[in-house]
Amino acid sequence: MTGKDVPGLIEAKDSIPAGTKINVTFLGNEDLDMRVTASKAVRDMGFIPVPHISARRLSSQDQLEEFLGRLQEVGATDSVFAVGGDPAEPEGPYPDSLSVIQTGLLQKYGVKEVSIAGYPEGHPDIAKDVLWRHLEDKSAALKEQGLDATILTQFAFDTDPVIDWVQGVRGRGIESTIRIGTPGPAGIKRLINFARRFGVGANAMIVKKYGFSLTNLMGTAGPDKFVTDLSALLAADPASGEVKLHFYTFGGLKATADWAHQYVDGMS
Repeated sequence: MTGKDVPGLIEAKDSIPAGTKINVTFLGNEDLDMRVTASKAVRDMGFIPVPHISARRLSSQDQLEEFLGRLQEVGATDSVFAVGGDPAEPEGPYPDSLSVIQTGLLQKYGVKEVSIAGYPEGHPDIAKDVLWRHLEDKSAALKEQGLDATILTQFAFDTDPVIDWVQGVRGRGIESTIRIGTPGPAGIKRLINFARRFGVGANAMIVKKYGFSLTNLMGTAGPDKFVTDLSALLAADPASGEVKLHFYTFGGLKATADWAHQYVDGMS
């Protein structure tokens, strides 16, 4: 959710299981109060807030400490997501999430678990070998600091690169829980726009495999087929370790929660 999504969270709260992790974004058009208020709302409703720390958006160490301090005041620092962020040039001393992790400030403010980013289909602005090196370095730094790590991935439409990437993570000796980014049900046009924005593969063959067509963009699409196929592929490979889902709620928090209930009911 974003800092503006508190009304959507209130609407969806009865559909979301208690203890669910809910990420709170760190967007350029939102301020400190909005981020903290949203994180507090998540906590107050019985969920686990996972506030994002966008390294390249931080102007100073003081700003980082102010953010962490405010989050700690509302009980929202157990889990955070350290990510590089969108700005082409860092606004302060932190060029990437590793530089935030290496400050040692996360533990000071009560952080116990850090999510880090994974990119099964790569990143439009970062070479694949660099992505792998960053993942290894962040995993090692968190282990050295005694912090739990979770790898949270960009969303995907195609199971093949996801499975290949999971195997690559495990082949590098990284055993952290992986949460595969999964688009919640949303309008097809909206899904395609997000895919283009984030460099996610969405050609005709891929989206047909996912369950919709680029020739008919008027409807909505959910991740039923993707989740079913991914589950089967992971079950066939015990070496994949602990892999869960992370939902990107492009169609709204309640629509995503309702879809999850319907999917589970359909499996039973």
